[in-house]
Amino acid sequence: MTNSVNENQSQDGNLPIGTQEADDEISLLDLLQTVVDNLRLLVLGPLAVGVIALGYSFAIPPTYTAMTQFLPPQQQQSAAASMLASLGSLGGLAGVVGGIKNPADQFISYMKSVTLQDSLIDRFKLLERYEAKTKTDARLALTGSVRVASGKDGLMSVEVDDKDPKFAADLANAHVEELAKLLSKLATTEAQQRRLFFEKQLTLAKDKLILSEIALKATGVSGSVLKSNPASAVAAVAGLQAAVTAQEVKLGAMRGYLAETAPDFKLAVSELSNLRAQLAKQEKDSPATLGKATTEGDYISKYREFKYHETLFELFSKQFELAKVDEAREGAVIQVLDAAQAPERKSKPKKAMIVIIATLASGFALLLFVFVRQALSNASNDSEYAQKMAQLKNSWRSALGRA
Repeated sequence: MTNSVNENQSQDGNLPIGTQEADDEISLLDLLQTVVDNLRLLVLGPLAVGVIALGYSFAIPPTYTAMTQFLPPQQQQSAAASMLASLGSLGGLAGVVGGIKNPADQFISYMKSVTLQDSLIDRFKLLERYEAKTKTDARLALTGSVRVASGKDGLMSVEVDDKDPKFAADLANAHVEELAKLLSKLATTEAQQRRLFFEKQLTLAKDKLILSEIALKATGVSGSVLKSNPASAVAAVAGLQAAVTAQEVKLGAMRGYLAETAPDFKLAVSELSNLRAQLAKQEKDSPATLGKATTEGDYISKYREFKYHETLFELFSKQFELAKVDEAREGAVIQVLDAAQAPERKSKPKKAMIVIIATLASGFALLLFVFVRQALSNASNDSEYAQKMAQLKNSWRSALGRA
């Protein structure tokens, strides 16, 4: 009875579990058999490729890497920082120009800038050396052979690859030199930026001070009075004018309750005459008619504007001088720790690495090729596979118009 059930299962195509495991073991054995059958190809092929790669590595021109390390300019606490508080909102404007969040990244951008790279291209004639037709191509070649990095210790490094060890060292050191030249033209530190800010403001304040001084002199006050005490001159004229006005108002009020022949009224008229005489004498000392209210008000406003610009100019002058002192003390100084020297050993090519990679890559490719070839060979014995392949060939010919 049991034998009949097994026979029926065999006829239906449903194999027992033990039989399926046997098929899996046979498939693994088939793969191992394929490897053994092609063992010579799988061993000798990668070895041959490795030998060829080794020979090719000797034909590659050696590349040398030169490296220089330097300390970029450091921002220090300036002596004028404490005085900015006295400027109020003006100090805030000057403060926003300082304070770089990440100076190392900024210096890296400087060394990768078009300005610095073009300086190096012209200095070392890189168009001819790299056989580049345009400066754009020369920049790409230069970027590919130069690596700029910054470490956590605050040091920055420049590595240059070239076939000539001396040229690699010279180009690495030139990066630092060109960076120093570029920084001398830019306001990068806090003191430099403050100096630039106050220099511009000082120029504007000076121009406005000159204009306000010209406008003050144009009011007509004599030069002798201006030199002695312009504020007192204006105050004296304004006081007399105010006294005359007050006396006139007083007389107008007295007319309402006193006769013109009254002694008090006559005394008030006499006082008014004396005040007018003093005002006329004061006006005679200056060529302009300062008795008019419009002239007085114009002079006062011009004088106030002049004093404002004069005070502002003095304030900017002090801040500008302090910024110059801080800039001289701080400076954009680049301190070179290790200057680049001509390397004694080549950095590329790494022959051992080339041989290992070539051997492993070719071995994997050959193993894949053997498995695919064996699978195609096994499938070609299947009638259904042969029919599908024939149908695919016909469809391919029809698509190409060869049917």
